[in-house]
Amino acid sequence: MSLRGEELGGIPEETARVARAAFPRGCLGLWLRDSLGTLYTDADFVTLYPERGRPAVAPWRLALVTVLQFAEALTDRQAADAVRGRIDWKYALGLALTDPGFDFSVLSEFRERVLAGGRAAVFLDRLLEHCRERGWLGAGGRQRTDSTHVLAAVRALGRLQLAEETLRAALDAVAREAPDWLAGWAPEAWGARYGRRSEAGRLPRATAARERRAEQAGADGVALLGALAAPDAPAGAGLLPAVATLRRVWLQQFYAPDEAGRVGWRRVEDLPPHARAIRSPHDVEARFGRKRELAWVGYKDHLTETCAPELPHLVTHVATTAATTDDRAVTPRVQADLAAKGLLPGEHVVDAGYTDAGLVAQSRRLHGIDLVGPVQQDTSRQARAGAGFALADFRIDWPQQTVTCPAGQPSVRWEPRQTAYGTPVIEVGFARAACRACPSRALCTTSPAEPRQLTLRTQAEHDALRAARERQQTPAYRAAYAARAGVEGTIAQAAGALEARRARYRTLAKTTLQALATATAINVLRLFAWTQDPTAYLARQSAFAALFPPEPAPC
Repeated sequence: MSLRGEELGGIPEETARVARAAFPRGCLGLWLRDSLGTLYTDADFVTLYPERGRPAVAPWRLALVTVLQFAEALTDRQAADAVRGRIDWKYALGLALTDPGFDFSVLSEFRERVLAGGRAAVFLDRLLEHCRERGWLGAGGRQRTDSTHVLAAVRALGRLQLAEETLRAALDAVAREAPDWLAGWAPEAWGARYGRRSEAGRLPRATAARERRAEQAGADGVALLGALAAPDAPAGAGLLPAVATLRRVWLQQFYAPDEAGRVGWRRVEDLPPHARAIRSPHDVEARFGRKRELAWVGYKDHLTETCAPELPHLVTHVATTAATTDDRAVTPRVQADLAAKGLLPGEHVVDAGYTDAGLVAQSRRLHGIDLVGPVQQDTSRQARAGAGFALADFRIDWPQQTVTCPAGQPSVRWEPRQTAYGTPVIEVGFARAACRACPSRALCTTSPAEPRQLTLRTQAEHDALRAARERQQTPAYRAAYAARAGVEGTIAQAAGALEARRARYRTLAKTTLQALATATAINVLRLFAWTQDPTAYLARQSAFAALFPPEPAPC
């Protein structure tokens, strides 16, 4: 399949006439073509197609169909039917009313090409460029970020189900690759044992019975891996992805065979951490995540959007990560990507999960961004009780590398080191004799013999943390941070109307493409609503609430 460089052209006269008659007040499809043109061009995807072959459907049309598809939460088959039968879609795509469209499988093939060519970001980036040209978007201002969970397109399996389903998937893959070899080698009992998905039957209730069944699956998996590694095994069968997944799951779930050849099921304390544990053989990148009372298997979408009151609120960045990824690890990535797009905000409003002292300092130093979000308060006993000498009561002389306590005693130890997480800190200690003789010792430490010790961050982080803690107590901070709540509406729109909380596809890359297409669809829907009524983003107000207008904010 090759790209022929089709001329974009205009809208067929008959299509335009019928569409105008059918939608005299306009609709999304008509507005999209009239306001943003074709949005994409074939040049955006020219590297994805070979020079020779059967002519492909114009990729700019497929990209636009993808955006419209996600805006209405349609399946590939429904989207292809809409191209054939809906007047508004034909208008947006510049097609004649008699155009037969294409088979729905073309859309999945197009997505595969986009992923293979690393062009998934084009969906959102091209729309943002159009918005910048029209003055709807720019650098500076305020943006906000938050995340939501995404359920993987696989079943959540228990450990026993995971083992049996992984083995069944490997056997199924080998059966397609080398059916004659597997039919002659596999024991007859395996047909009943692994011929169907494990969740289709009943699992033993007794713990001992479940362990015996798991150990049986473990032994069978080891036998299959050994046979595939033998010299007489069919070429290539041992390199199948499903077989590679079997090896990884067996390393995670079972102990190596003992001297008697018995394969033991791992104890819970010997299992890998959630960040590495495979949860399904059908999506080895999906991870088990937990946030307060919510637990899921899949990914997380981190959405960043503008929130200027006079302009449409547009999603400027989407990051899809494993469910176990700490939100703090995403903050630098979001800011770096926004800098590359020329869309850095002046204020970046986030919740406590996205900020700490280091990120506050780093955001200011690297990008000149004011990272607005709650930072952790002093958790020492003295600070929590509001009595005694907290860290803020000590005087730090950074050039001299000394700390003076409230009683006037200088420190005797200043030792830079790193925490277990690689964070640079400074350990500060005071003289044992001076601390023991201090009349204020009860206000400083509860240790009967040891002196007071402090753990400091680097100077930049310490100063940033202190300033952030002081700022959090001001009305100006509370007013700025109040804007963060608005991103919940974006998450609700993505999850409710566009079904973004359930992955359509498997693997992180495909889930990322889904998130980018969903974000683009959100922006298109919002732009259409905003151009029809710029007050559409104002919070709805009941008739009763209107009787009691809020008092004006103090100057």
